[in-house]
Amino acid sequence: MPEQPYTEEDLDYGNSKSRTSVEMEDPDARPAISGTVENMDQYDVVLIGYPIWWGEAPRIMSTFIESYNFSGKTLAAFCTSASSGFGNSDSALRSAASGATWLDGQRFSAGASADDVLDWVDSLGLVPASDS
Repeated sequence: MPEQPYTEEDLDYGNSKSRTSVEMEDPDARPAISGTVENMDQYDVVLIGYPIWWGEAPRIMSTFIESYNFSGKTLAAFCTSASSGFGNSDSALRSAASGATWLDGQRFSAGASADDVLDWVDSLGLVPASDS
């Protein structure tokens, strides 16, 4: 969650002065996040979800990735978008977590069902810790 929640005006991609437009124009922008993941070191696999903004993951996702050490972990990104494909939306995230193993990501449309998401997760071939 962002430390300062995004308003409808902030999310107006048609306004070049909206908060999200300004953030996405600056590759070094790192919006603050609220809270932390307790005991991130206990997780071996992390699924990272985000909406596509301007063909990329929002800058706040870079804030998140850069806040933790993902070395030795397995990561998979998924995103939502009304029109853009997955593309290279996770490239900045992959660069920031270079010590991680990245699995193929997935884009979901607004009409995606819970079964669509579960099918993708199943396709990753992850084995629960209790089964390994």
